[in-house]
Amino acid sequence: MSEEEVKLIGAWGSPYIRRVETALKLKGIKYEYIEEDLSNKSPLLLQYNPVHKRVPVLVHNGKPIAESLVIIEYIDETWDGYAILPQDPYERAMARLWASFIDDKCMDATWKACWSRGEDEKKAKEEAWELLEKLENELKGKKFFGGERIGLVDIAANFKGYWLGVTQEALGVELVTEEKFPSLCKWMDDFMNCSEVKEFLPPKDRLLDFLRPGIEAMSAASKN
Repeated sequence: MSEEEVKLIGAWGSPYIRRVETALKLKGIKYEYIEEDLSNKSPLLLQYNPVHKRVPVLVHNGKPIAESLVIIEYIDETWDGYAILPQDPYERAMARLWASFIDDKCMDATWKACWSRGEDEKKAKEEAWELLEKLENELKGKKFFGGERIGLVDIAANFKGYWLGVTQEALGVELVTEEKFPSLCKWMDDFMNCSEVKEFLPPKDRLLDFLRPGIEAMSAASKN
């Protein structure tokens, strides 16, 4: 298509938005970014994503696509150039499986492990470590989950690459350490230093400010 209109509706701190931006960058696609206020959702967002009413939403020539992993596959199938998913059907299926594993299992478990305190903390960490160990084993001997190049699984795991590290620092939690997860920590460094990824990481100080109210509330609750 000679003339294309590509818009991305997002929110600055969301790792799901950064997934889509990384995919667009890898493909070399120009787009208009529209920042959404999630506390006061716009008519535009409600129009384009009336079911889930959340970001990200990619709008391609007036047609909306929601959910970050679905959007990434759409981007990969619509535009030529950099291959985000493998061409081999089996490897492609495995990439989808690991991406779903990250979303369905790892995201909630690692977030819970960071924020849990008291009797719940040990159990939450053990559950998160069990899942993270699976990612560690999948990475052994490889630079990225897909081999030598960033692929779907790496993009899906971006929360582990940046947001988790900032959250650990803010809360004083040690969940992912080099001693316990050497391959995962090496991947985190390699992934975050890729130009296609680094460009879209939210400012660390702003992310810390975003987390601060939750930290203060948790601290106050622990004193009561």
